Amino acid sequence: MNPTVLLTLGATLLACLFVILGVHAYAAGRAQRAALVERLTSAGAPEPTGRHRRFPGVDRRLRRTKLGRRIEVRLATTGLDMTPGEFFVYMLLGVGGVWLIAAALLAPFFGPVAGLIGLWSANAFLTWQRSRRTERFINQLPELARILANATQAGLALRTAIGIAADELEAPAGEELGRVADRLALGHSIDESLGELAERLPSRELVVLVSTLVLSARAGGTIVESLRNLTVTLEQRKETRREIRTQLSQVTVTAYLVPAIGLGSLLLVDMMMPGALDRMTGALIGQTAVLVALGLFTLGFVLIRRLSKIDV
Repeated sequence: MNPTVLLTLGATLLACLFVILGVHAYAAGRAQRAALVERLTSAGAPEPTGRHRRFPGVDRRLRRTKLGRRIEVRLATTGLDMTPGEFFVYMLLGVGGVWLIAAALLAPFFGPVAGLIGLWSANAFLTWQRSRRTERFINQLPELARILANATQAGLALRTAIGIAADELEAPAGEELGRVADRLALGHSIDESLGELAERLPSRELVVLVSTLVLSARAGGTIVESLRNLTVTLEQRKETRREIRTQLSQVTVTAYLVPAIGLGSLLLVDMMMPGALDRMTGALIGQTAVLVALGLFTLGFVLIRRLSKIDV
């Protein structure tokens, strides 16, 4: 018999053997897991629950890279119930979707441009979620300072007061203070635990509160009076921030209307003159003009956002 045929038959039989062994190992693993879950349930332990995580293979590989670790840190500051692998896959699907939509509605030239805008939008979404979570935490700071002041006045230690505040407050303050309480229970100092909290949710109000608590823990003093004065100050700053946000709402809407007008004009030109965008982007001068226009619209959006940003 031909040696090539023998080699092919041998490789086929070996592959079949590996498939059989793999199926047997998989079935044995599932049986062991089912037996373990049944044993834990019968012993009174709750069955493992929680949201099913998608794309576990992508998540494991992504966490080994620098990009994955960076995404994980960004997600931790946003409070989103999402793994780095899930966010990465959803981001790729979104970029591919906007690429195809832009290429179909406008012209093939706009596909890569829309993909880059999609990548920027994913990063901007994480930044917006972090800012939104920080804003919600700032709004809870007066209540947090009040709870800490009452607990300290009752004679409780600062560590215990933080644990009580974590139980009393809703998310995100309750979740963040729960992390601080867990680190304190593991033996970390108040300086380190509160410092990490200030790094996760950067804001002037939180920095002032953390500095007050740290200084009081180090040197002692009238922490109750300091917290009560801080509560009044935080309430005033909260009202001031709300008034400024209301006054600048029209400017914020204008900033988002600027790029929307540019996109709308492109769609209008393509509707009035079908195929005009294909002919325009088919030449180098047309592509250059489009890129310059997109850059100017982006510059206008950034400038309006910067000018309307007021730090209180």
